[in-house]
Amino acid sequence: MNILPTGRRLVFVLCIAVAGLGGAGTADAVMASAWFDGGRPGAQAQQAVALLADAASDGLEPQDYDAAALQRAVALAAQGPGLDAAAQSGLGDALSAAMQRFLADLHDGRIAPRQVHARFDVPRGAAFDPAAVLGAALAGQRLPQAVREAAPRLPLYEQLRQALAQYRALGEHPAWAQKLPPLRGRKLEPLQAWDGLPLLAGRLQVLGDLPADVPVPVRHEGALVAAVQAFQRRHGLGDDGVVGRATLAALAVTPAQRARQIALTLERLRWTPLQLGPRMIVVNVPEFVLRAYETRDDRIDVRLEMKVIVGKALDTPTPLFTEEMRFIEFSPYWNVPRSIAGAELVPRLQSEPAYFTRQGFEFVGRDGRVSAGFGDEQLDAVLRGELRIRQRPGPNNALGDIKFVFPNNDAIYLHHTPSPGLFERDRRDFSHGCIRVQEPVALAKFVLQDQPGWDEARIVEAMARGQSRTLRLDRPVPVLIAYGTVLVRQGRPHFLADVYGNDQLLDEALRKRRRR
Repeated sequence: MNILPTGRRLVFVLCIAVAGLGGAGTADAVMASAWFDGGRPGAQAQQAVALLADAASDGLEPQDYDAAALQRAVALAAQGPGLDAAAQSGLGDALSAAMQRFLADLHDGRIAPRQVHARFDVPRGAAFDPAAVLGAALAGQRLPQAVREAAPRLPLYEQLRQALAQYRALGEHPAWAQKLPPLRGRKLEPLQAWDGLPLLAGRLQVLGDLPADVPVPVRHEGALVAAVQAFQRRHGLGDDGVVGRATLAALAVTPAQRARQIALTLERLRWTPLQLGPRMIVVNVPEFVLRAYETRDDRIDVRLEMKVIVGKALDTPTPLFTEEMRFIEFSPYWNVPRSIAGAELVPRLQSEPAYFTRQGFEFVGRDGRVSAGFGDEQLDAVLRGELRIRQRPGPNNALGDIKFVFPNNDAIYLHHTPSPGLFERDRRDFSHGCIRVQEPVALAKFVLQDQPGWDEARIVEAMARGQSRTLRLDRPVPVLIAYGTVLVRQGRPHFLADVYGNDQLLDEALRKRRRR
């Protein structure tokens, strides 16, 4: 290739690169000059284009940062006799603008959380300044370190980056080139034969659930059943070893599709506030799990993990937000929301009046006084908003015997339940939006661990008293309602169903951003 000494061709390439960055702004002369050594791109310029080209390893898109164009421009400049001041300025500005955009996306993500129904308005301390970060990195010649420090400094983030590389390497693997054949019945039970066993075993071997040296059995048995169980555990399914409709659907998802799911989870981690204080409670909706943890010296110590029940996907999804838990209510009243009263409770009471007394309900006026009597007059007043229905503390109370309050606009809280059987289900979106917890005493111990006098015995006694009492926390505890469909446990990726369609929404938002 002939490089003109005047550098006209190179300047033209640089103009295209700068224009492609969408007017991100011009870096100062000091920053621009840091990219060059004797008129040619120096080591830091080479590092920059390599880092931009590798943006996909973080689930980002290299073309968003004009990685290919900048790589060509740097290569051309490195071959030539040295750039004049104008050409250096053009290439330096393009590199600086691309790196600043890359750093900003790594730190804060590409999509505002509220675009995808996540109501996170959490101050992140000092605002992240990509220009200042880049300038300091260039001055200290530590560009790769600055890139890694801009990304979320969470063990899960790095684990997901490794999982992303693993699944991208598999790509459109031949094991998914043809569909699994139909089952002979509704499901494949252990000890049954099926002509799809070789293909099933092949997929499980590719994914690491079945050792590669295990021969394919004539029937669904032995190591193959164990491999199906391992696969089911990694995909949020009941691990019975039976291949049914849900397991077949999960087996049909290609590694490339799983890689996209991991990339979406990495994007969420960039703006999901997972470290708001030394102690925190996080509910991961798709996992139906609550974790309580402490952070010490940048190390996250999970103190508690339990199953939860969240809002119904179709009509009452639990909103995603963060607030501080400030109160615990022992033996709480349940103030029936007007929407539930009108749509469900009043119709039932009209057809089954005895349900009112049996469940311990009462009418309450706007002035807080309990209204005596029961009849159509009171029920009509509820529908008009003149009375409300509440349930007294007791064994039938819908909130169980404890309620954890973090005031919010959606009236969402954590609580116990008198019906624990639903915790045994694999998919647990059954509530009207509030979150039912499986182990309320353990959660109360975590919340009250620094509050003098509140040991387990006193917590249990307050819950069983049957007399409502509100306790203010000495130290509020941040509560985060989050959404992540990929986890890593014991080095293996675990995939969860997109129960609320939020991954799909995020994917569409990112694709729309790309088209713009």
